[in-house]
Amino acid sequence: MALSAKQLLHANKRREQLIKICSTLPEVVYETVGEGHLSFRIRKKIFAYYLFDHHGDGMIAFSCKSTLNEQRRLIRDDAESFFVPAYVGPRGWVGIRLDLAEVDWDTVTELANQAFQAAAPIKLAASIE
Repeated sequence: MALSAKQLLHANKRREQLIKICSTLPEVVYETVGEGHLSFRIRKKIFAYYLFDHHGDGMIAFSCKSTLNEQRRLIRDDAESFFVPAYVGPRGWVGIRLDLAEVDWDTVTELANQAFQAAAPIKLAASIE
């Protein structure tokens, strides 16, 4: 996906906003994986990814641990913003697009918190309730 300088700046701002959200969670670390992607971990467990044109899909997105019921509900209610991510989607993960004109950052924050709580040890998960 070839982006203009303006689009790249916009994508970088969205990426930085996502890092800021996930970095507020205790003990979270992130690292670059693949071409422009990030993984977010709690201890050794990945709970989310920042995806940049994953396998040429043309999207910039946040993909995180969820449940199949929540995934289906979110996609049913807003199929433009939410999608089933490749590989991890069948396990209930959900993706939210970060490349749309409007991003609901409160929803992104809520999804990140829920994904963190699903992956973190019980005491650590309870610390953000």
